[in-house]
Amino acid sequence: MSRVLTSTPNLVRPLQQQSRSYAQQLVLQPSTGRVHIQKGPGGRHSVTGHVATVFGATSFLGRYLVSKLAKAGTQVIVPYRDADEARHLKVCGDLGQVVPMEWDLNNDTQIEECLRHSDTVYNLVGRDYTTKNFSFNDVHVSGARRIARIAHLSGVSRLIHVSHLNASPTSKSAFYRTKFDGELAVQDAFPEATIVRPGWMYGHEDRLLNTMAVSPSIFRVNHGETKIAPVHVLDVAQALSIMLKATSTASSTFALPGPKTYTFEQIRQLTEALTLKKLDGPNFPKPLLALAARVWDLVWWPTLSPDEVTRRYIDDVDVEAGLKGFKDLGIEPDLLEDLAIVYLRRYRSSAYFDLPIQSGGVKIRQPKYHVVE
Repeated sequence: MSRVLTSTPNLVRPLQQQSRSYAQQLVLQPSTGRVHIQKGPGGRHSVTGHVATVFGATSFLGRYLVSKLAKAGTQVIVPYRDADEARHLKVCGDLGQVVPMEWDLNNDTQIEECLRHSDTVYNLVGRDYTTKNFSFNDVHVSGARRIARIAHLSGVSRLIHVSHLNASPTSKSAFYRTKFDGELAVQDAFPEATIVRPGWMYGHEDRLLNTMAVSPSIFRVNHGETKIAPVHVLDVAQALSIMLKATSTASSTFALPGPKTYTFEQIRQLTEALTLKKLDGPNFPKPLLALAARVWDLVWWPTLSPDEVTRRYIDDVDVEAGLKGFKDLGIEPDLLEDLAIVYLRRYRSSAYFDLPIQSGGVKIRQPKYHVVE
C-alpha cells in the first residue's frame, strides 16, 4: 500500500504567516519615502532598520549617543582616527550593530564611505582648542560644511548637527564664533538639517566637575561670577536619539541648557561639599591666566587654551524665542546637585568615601511614555 504525502497545504500556511509577519514590520516614513524593516520586540537584540553614522563618536557626548542608539537596535557606524579610541564602543550594541570605520575630516572619499548606507548622520565633531593640524574654522566650519554637503549628495534623510548654546557671530570667543558659522554652513549645504545647541555638559568624563575637583584654580576667574547652565550629558544623548525617528524635528533648532543656572563659585562650593576637600585658591587675573594659557598651549597634550580663558568670562546666553528644547522632546532634564555625587564621590579620601551626603542625591524618576512624531 503506497502513501501519498500531501505537504503543500502545510507549507503554504507557514509561508503566509511569515510574509504576514514581515509585512507588519515594514515602516514607511512619509517625509522621506524610505522603508525600514524592524525585527524583534525592541531593544539591544532587535533591529530598528535605521543605520546612523555618528561623526565624533569617540567624544564625551559621542559614546553616550552610540550607546543609546545601539541599545535600541540601530546599526551605528563609528568613524575613528585612532582604533583604540573606538574599541570600547563595540560592546554598546549586539554583534555587527556597531561598525567602526577609519576616516579623516579632510578626506571626502572616507566621509562618503562612512555614510553611504546611512539614513541619519550625526555630526558631533568639535575641538576645545586648536592644533597645528586643525584650527577652529577647519573643524567647526569647513569640516561641518564638508560632512553636510556629502550627506546631501549621498541622499541621507536626516542630518543632526551639534553646535553650542553660546554660538554667536559677535562672541569674543573664536570657538563660539566658528560654532555659529558652522551652523550657517550646514544649513546652506543641507537645508533640512537639525541644529542642536547644548550648554556645558557634565558626566563621568567631563571637563567641568572633574577639572573643578582636581584643578579648581583654573575656574577661579572673574571672582567666580560667570554664570552657566550645565546639562547632563545623558539628557543631551537622549534628545539626540529621539530625533532619529522624530521627523518633525527636521529643519529645527534646539537649545538644550540645563534647568538651573549656577555661578562658578556655586559649583566650586558644591564640589567642595561633596568631595569633602578644601578647594581654596587665589582669583587669577585674566591677563595672568591668558599668559599662562599661551605657554601651556605650546605642549602637545590638552591643557587650558587661550580661547578657553576667554570663555571662562562669558555667561551662558538666554534661550532665544522660538527655539525648541527638552520639553518638545518630552524630556525633563536633571539638576546638577541631584547627580553631582555620582561623579564626584571618587575624589573623596578613603576615610570619608561612604559618608552620606547632607543634601541632594540621586532622585529615582518614573519614566513617562512620550512619543515625538
